[in-house]
Amino acid sequence: MKTSRSFLPSVLCLLLLPVLSAAAQDPTAIAYQRARNLQHGINTSLWFAQMGHYSKDYLETFTTPQDLELIHQMGFDHIRLSIDADALEPWVYSGQPTMFLDELDRAVHTALADHLSVIIDIHPSDEFKATLFQGSDGVYRFMALWHALAAHYAPLDPDHVFFEILNEPEQSDPYRWMGIQATIASVIRQAAPQNTIIATAAHYSGIPDLLQLEPLADPNVIYTFHDYEPFPFTHQGATWTLPQSRYEHGIPYPSTPENVAPELSEEPTLAGQLFVDQYGWDRWDAARIDDYVGYAEKWSQLHHVPVYCGEFGSYGLVAPPASRVAWIHDMRVALEKYNIGWAMWDYQTPFGVVSKTSGVTTPNLDVLQALGLHAPQS
Repeated sequence: MKTSRSFLPSVLCLLLLPVLSAAAQDPTAIAYQRARNLQHGINTSLWFAQMGHYSKDYLETFTTPQDLELIHQMGFDHIRLSIDADALEPWVYSGQPTMFLDELDRAVHTALADHLSVIIDIHPSDEFKATLFQGSDGVYRFMALWHALAAHYAPLDPDHVFFEILNEPEQSDPYRWMGIQATIASVIRQAAPQNTIIATAAHYSGIPDLLQLEPLADPNVIYTFHDYEPFPFTHQGATWTLPQSRYEHGIPYPSTPENVAPELSEEPTLAGQLFVDQYGWDRWDAARIDDYVGYAEKWSQLHHVPVYCGEFGSYGLVAPPASRVAWIHDMRVALEKYNIGWAMWDYQTPFGVVSKTSGVTTPNLDVLQALGLHAPQS
């Protein structure tokens, strides 16, 4: 179906709609029922997003039908499929099929055939997100994208195809973001009356952000959050985030002042030393994680809406393997205690549940066990 900016004036008035609190839902409502299909998931990053360019060969070989079959065999029930907004726009505005869309369709249909539910997650570049921060042109652009995408996938089984509005909005004004999200949800609902929408809070979708969010008026919505706390542990060695994390390595979990003390001398800056020292004094352990995750469940109960953890994970390049496994286990146990479905970050990459070397894919059995899953059949 050809989609262009010509449809936008008819929905421009949606920008003026207030963000309304959702009416209380019975736990048997459709969003709660469908949340049961999102219990044990995995993110499939760097496939259809975060790359900037996508050749046919890359899209066919980075994550393959055999990978999707393996994901199912390991016990996952869904994938969170990150999708680059910019790569979709040639199709959105021309109405003509593109190689990117054809390959995306192949991935979605293959996952569904492997009994995996699919979250269609718009996971754009920072530059795309920045267009939403001020003015209306970026919002119109986003509306056009979601109108086309929701209509395209609406014919698929709505019990197993979910529409996630935006990954980590990075929007500093939570009220502006709530208005944009309400607008996009209305556009999706026009094009796909049956599908469950996944909404999120501003900034980086953390639990503190979630607690400030007012739910949408639409009852067929699941609310997602991301949890990488404690950050000094989960992102040690990461070069793309806080500068204090860059030189960290070997940081243990659980944390105490005593067990992080040997690492302080390895930090080249006072800021880095304080970052690690505070992590030790915060004494992160299973009980601390349980308490923190519990606030997402309290928000869920307060608003009578389902919540879902769309990302949690630990960068495995320099983290002690046993500590990484212990943290993943404690996160998974806390989420499941509160009946919160989850998707770990990530399938492959240093955050991953598998490694790939010379064409051979090897599951990390310790991580699978920490997730309460199992080794695949031979």
